[in-house]
Amino acid sequence: MNVAVVHDWLDTWRGGEAVLAEILRVYPAADLHALVDFLPDADRSRLGGKRATTTFLQRLPFARTSFRVWLPLFPRAIESLDVARYDLVISSSHAVAKGVRTHPGQLHVCYCYTPMRYAWDLREQYLSQTRLDRGLRGVAVDAMLGHLRDWDRAASARVDAFVAISKHIADRIGRCYARDATVIYPPVPAASDAILAREPVYVTVSHLVPYKRVDLLVEAFRRMPSRTLVVVGTGPMQAQLARNAPRNVHFLGRVADAERDAWLAKARAFVFAAEEDFGIAPLEAQAHGTPVIAYAGGAARETIRDLDVAEPTGVLFDEQSAEAIVAAVERYEHRAHAIAAEACRDNARRFSAERFRRELADFVSARLSERAARGSAASRATRPVVL
Repeated sequence: MNVAVVHDWLDTWRGGEAVLAEILRVYPAADLHALVDFLPDADRSRLGGKRATTTFLQRLPFARTSFRVWLPLFPRAIESLDVARYDLVISSSHAVAKGVRTHPGQLHVCYCYTPMRYAWDLREQYLSQTRLDRGLRGVAVDAMLGHLRDWDRAASARVDAFVAISKHIADRIGRCYARDATVIYPPVPAASDAILAREPVYVTVSHLVPYKRVDLLVEAFRRMPSRTLVVVGTGPMQAQLARNAPRNVHFLGRVADAERDAWLAKARAFVFAAEEDFGIAPLEAQAHGTPVIAYAGGAARETIRDLDVAEPTGVLFDEQSAEAIVAAVERYEHRAHAIAAEACRDNARRFSAERFRRELADFVSARLSERAARGSAASRATRPVVL
């Protein structure tokens, strides 16, 4: 069986790329396709050394550093990929990968991280926080995103079966595409069994972009000068956030995996203010036995057990505000004794890579069997009767 895996783009290593690596472990002979592939060599080994077949975007000016400026061309680019010779196409999509053109003789399974968030649920927030909601430029960008949403809805019809990363995203797929989706949770890396001494610091690990709401964490800890926050991660907002941060908030930028894991393992708690479609970082913290203080939106209630349930693993707050974060930290400190490190680790083990690979392989095999059965039934129905 010839298999193609289509990813949105490859430029750095984040949660989607970690999932892609596990998909390729299920289908190691698959060919990889993407809009662009600028993945650093240091990360490519995690994909078995594979390089993607790319689109014309790879050759456009400034593509290596600024390919996202060509967003209006993304639909045309993904449709230019030729995957006609494959029996199975698996798209790994948070943007346009699901729109790759397939034909009726193929099975197209989409592992969907989210419908394109900036064209759907977070459209107004994206425009406001990037200051693209004003003037003629704002009108043009809003019209472009509207066109992108229309294309995204139409492209979803090319998918034979959707797999969602959480119940939260399955609901969003239903709202946006009027399609059902099966939930297969993403894999969370196993943590070392080593136990480090806890330090009196709070930690967050995040890509520093607007919707992650690290700005709220900074403001909350400004109001708690006796507590320390360590921020691990980079992104376009890093300079602005660091410049305005109080003395008790420290930005480390990008660090080696071992150093990041050490911070997760020794933190007093992990703090998180984003509305996440799944949220791997909070689960990575739990894998190290570290409690999580997180916004209750998105999939948080699927991955974090609040203090009001058995074997809690963290504290959830209901409002994205500095005040709510301060209150949640105080609630956590008052009842930290109720959260056991082993409960956190057990919760994270529910999302193992082995479980992900098994569930994905079983799901695809079932869809292939159903397709074969339908084809056999159709063949019998059209076979001429011999008298």
